[in-house]
Amino acid sequence: MTDEMNDAGGMGPEEQPQAPMGGGEPPSKDARTFAMLAHLLGALIGFLGPLIVWLIKKDESPFVDDQGKEALNYQITLAIGYVVAMALSCAGIGLVLFPILMLLQIIFGIIGAVKANNGEWYRYPWALRLIK
Repeated sequence: MTDEMNDAGGMGPEEQPQAPMGGGEPPSKDARTFAMLAHLLGALIGFLGPLIVWLIKKDESPFVDDQGKEALNYQITLAIGYVVAMALSCAGIGLVLFPILMLLQIIFGIIGAVKANNGEWYRYPWALRLIK
């Protein structure tokens, strides 16, 4: 990555998603499909979709393990945001936050699904990394 990209607001080298230490080979088609499914289900139904995919497939592929955790962490972060928005809805602020959170859930879920389907190790912005 060039310095121009770093200066322009791109991801720095410390923020780039990394492949697991032992594996330089690309993920299999099956692994890419399940990783994509984790991101898409997160965009559609929340944290339950990525949780199920991750629990079922995490031991079969490091790629699915990583992307499933990433999708799950993002959905947990959004769930916390929804709780905060619900608490703030009495003041009217939550009514603005709900549609913003829904758009973020759908947009970044689709981006994650496309990246996972291409075999790229995707990282959501603004996600709490609660599950390591």
